[in-house]
Amino acid sequence: MSNIADILKDKNFVFNKQFGQNFITDNNLLDAIVADSGVTANDVVVEIGTGAGTLTKAIAKVAKKVISFEIDRNLKDVLDVTLSGLENVQVVFRDIMKVTDKELKEIVGEQYKVVANLPYYITTPIIMRFLEGDFRPQSLTIMIQKEVAERLTAKAGTVDYGAITAAVELYANTKITRIVGKNNFYPVPKVDSSVIRLDICDNKYDCNKEKVKQIIKAAFAMRRKTLVNNLMALGVSRDVIENTLQNLGKDVRIRGEVLNVQDFIDLAENLL
Repeated sequence: MSNIADILKDKNFVFNKQFGQNFITDNNLLDAIVADSGVTANDVVVEIGTGAGTLTKAIAKVAKKVISFEIDRNLKDVLDVTLSGLENVQVVFRDIMKVTDKELKEIVGEQYKVVANLPYYITTPIIMRFLEGDFRPQSLTIMIQKEVAERLTAKAGTVDYGAITAAVELYANTKITRIVGKNNFYPVPKVDSSVIRLDICDNKYDCNKEKVKQIIKAAFAMRRKTLVNNLMALGVSRDVIENTLQNLGKDVRIRGEVLNVQDFIDLAENLL
């Protein structure tokens, strides 16, 4: 592939800050991300953010098919060059957040995996869109901001552990597969990144996820408050919450960040 910067310049491409565009330029890194994803020749892959097509091309070398969603139509001329001749790649110029599960199923047609270098500004909404949807992938292997990756994989009781950690844990097993320095991108972002893999387990927890998410959201609403005070915002009395915590073997003075997902499930079953 010719130098990406040269192709972008040749096609008069202007970076759009609104879309958080930072393209990966190192071929070894691109191949490593695909290896981390576990994608094989039997897999259909959905990519979010085609960008300059560098990751798209690396996925296409391995996967059966790549369906790549790109929001910036100004990249079309660039992609006509970088993805030229790749018969197993389909670029869809649409915002993935505006594509319904029904439409996604019509486009993809079968089981799939997500592999993507996600824009930092929309990382969490995209992750939750796939985890909470009705047409879930088998896994997501995504390049995200290092700080966010640490939050998503944090353990209960640590500083990085929060509502998003517990919400993701409801659906998937997560692990950081590699740390990536900012100099691997063009243009160079301000922070380092991590590749994180989320393997979705539909039967990981047998619970009412909507109720559990209500408990999680309330528990972390005000981090300085005790769990009891936060949960009272759900309309449950202090006595009921304290009795429930005691019955579950918990100190009534605890804060939400010390509870794991099973604890939140137990609370949801007893309080809502």
